[in-house]
Formats: sequence, structure tokens, C-alpha cells
Amino acid sequence: MSPRLRWTLGAVAAAVVLLVAFRVASNLLDGTDGDRPERRAPVAIAPIERGPIAQRRTFTGALEAHASFVVAPKVAGRIQRIHVRMSDPVQRGQLLAELDDAEYLQQVAQAEADLAVARASLAEAESLSAIATREIARLEELRGSGYASQAVFETAEAERLAREAQVKVAVAQITRAESALASARIRLGYTRIHADWPEGADPGPRRVAERFLDEGDNVSANTPILRVVDIDPILAVINATERDYARLAPGQEAVLTTDAFPEETFQGSIARVAPVFRETTRQARVELLVPNPDGRLRPGMFARASLVLARNSDSTIVPLSALTRRGDSEGVFVLAGTERDRARWVPVRTGLRDGDRVEVFGEELEGDVIVLGQQLVDDGSLVRVPEPLATDPTR
Repeated sequence: MSPRLRWTLGAVAAAVVLLVAFRVASNLLDGTDGDRPERRAPVAIAPIERGPIAQRRTFTGALEAHASFVVAPKVAGRIQRIHVRMSDPVQRGQLLAELDDAEYLQQVAQAEADLAVARASLAEAESLSAIATREIARLEELRGSGYASQAVFETAEAERLAREAQVKVAVAQITRAESALASARIRLGYTRIHADWPEGADPGPRRVAERFLDEGDNVSANTPILRVVDIDPILAVINATERDYARLAPGQEAVLTTDAFPEETFQGSIARVAPVFRETTRQARVELLVPNPDGRLRPGMFARASLVLARNSDSTIVPLSALTRRGDSEGVFVLAGTERDRARWVPVRTGLRDGDRVEVFGEELEGDVIVLGQQLVDDGSLVRVPEPLATDPTR
């Protein structure tokens, strides 16, 4: 056989092989191979549920003290004693700190002495006024008998009026001295610093959050010594965006979790929702009250608050993974056919979402939906659900 003929036969054989390969590939892509049946796309399915669903949202925030006040003296002095330390419980009216009161005791003693002088001056003025009054009475008798002139009588009357004025001055001096004594005693009382908060507040104990100074330090008026906080209930502060703001209201229940106690949940409720948004963040402050009787939750802890924003009692629910898009439409693939082995495309509208579950609205939503393998099927495609792998019960 000539080389040219061998080359021609080889080319023809190669062309035949390519033609067969192309035909096989075409059959595979079309799902057929001659007389073989159409191939089925493997998919995973889940049932369509009917029942209640709630839309939950988890917000992050931080815990703050429900109430806080700074303990500071109203007068200057040297700290003589601080009776509490950080984390100690504090009752309303409890003595917390004392200042050196020697100077203020001296001021009280001086005010008491000034009051005694004022009272003695009053007694003297009253005595002189009584003498002047009796002198007027005597001169009136003498003037009636012609033994006292009018000029002498007028002089005595002027003296009586002057004595009465001295009595009034002495009374005023006593009032001023009493006021000075009361002020000195108040300043002396300020050297003993007590816990104090409004009458209507929770009467339970609070705790010392910070201690700023120590015994022996000199302080001026209004210098902070301690900070006392109320942590039962404790305040959880979160920030809400405009999307969620309209669904938040006081009294709404919440479930809190913290990194400090990852296995526990704490119940709370919304106490206040800010009426304004911060311009920098476009978020509104939301405050939740969380009972904290054992005091384990502390201000500054990171917290997550889960709230139910909406709830429907009777909904059609599918797994979130069942949602897919075809063109501009969102929908799900429902198993149809006599053997429920054919995919049927159903456009849907979504509603509430709760984790990996979503509420959907559409027609003929019953049975099962495809949750895995949607990219392999179209409307009307045959599908098969692989059998679960057998497991060895001895393992």
C-alpha cells in the first residue's frame, strides 16, 4: 500500500472517530444516548410547612447601670475615713465617708458664742427699755402735778423709743446669729457623706463602681470620691436602624445573651425608644430593662438582644435555601408529576424570615421543594432524590 493511500485511510478513520465522539457527547448533553431514557438531575428536597412564624432580629449593644450617682463632698477638707470599697453594697442613707471636722466644729462653737452674745444684748436692751418705760410713767405723774416740764417729758420719751429700737436690733442680731449657727452645723454635717438618692427610687442596695480617692487626700467641694451604681435591673442599650425602628415599642420582650455567660439567656423588655435618630449613624437608641437580682450582669458587658419584630400564626414556610431566581423572578421548584419526580417552577413573594425559614406567598405550594441542586433543573426537568447513605449502627 502506498504511503499516500495509508495517509488517506488514516484521515478517514480519524474523522469517523471524531464523528462518533461528537454524537456521544451530544446525546449526553441532551440527556439521551440513543434509546437510553432522559437523565435525572440529583437534588435535595425539604417539605413545605404550614404554621406560625416570627421575624426575629438580633441587635448588639452594651450593658449600662440603671442608675448612677457620684459621691462628692459639699465642703472642702481632708478625707479622714472612707467606709466602703469597690463592689461593696450600699444602702440609702449609709455613711460612706468622713472629712476632718475640726475646723467646722470650731465654726459651730464660734456661731454658738455669737448667738449667746446676741441673746445677752437682747436682755440688756429689754432691761433698758423697761427702765425707760417706767421713767415715762413717773414723769407723766409729775407733769400732772406741775413738777415736770414738757421738755423733760419729751426727752424721756425719745429715750424710751431708742431703747425699744435697741430691742428690735438685738432681736435681729439673734436671728442672724441663729442662722449663722444653723449654717455652721450644716457645714459640719457635710463632713459626713451619706448615700442619697430620690425617695421614689428602688430601695434595694446599690454597689460601689469606682473609688477615686483614698484616706488622707485633700478634696475641694464637689470633687468625686466614689461612684455608686444601681444594676438591678440593669440597662441594655442597643441601636436600631430605620428599617426596624417602626416595629419597636416599650414593653416588647427580648432575650439577651452575653459572652460572659454564653450558655445562658436573660429575659428583658424594652423600656424606652429614643424619639430621634443620631445624624452621624442614622440609628436610634433603644433601652431595655433586664432583671439582675444576683448582680452577675455588669455594666460594660457586650450583649446581644433578640426581639420578635412581627409574627404570623398561619403561614406557608419553606427553607431559605429553597429560594432561587430565574431571570427577574424569585421562586421555588416544587416536586410535581405522578411520581413527584418533575420540577415545577413556582414564582413566590417572601414575607417574614426566621433564621433559615422564610414565609412565601404563591399558588399551589404543597409537598416538597428543592433546596439543593436548583442550578441543574428548569421548569419541567426530571429529578431524582438520592437515597441517604447507609450508616453502620455499630459505629
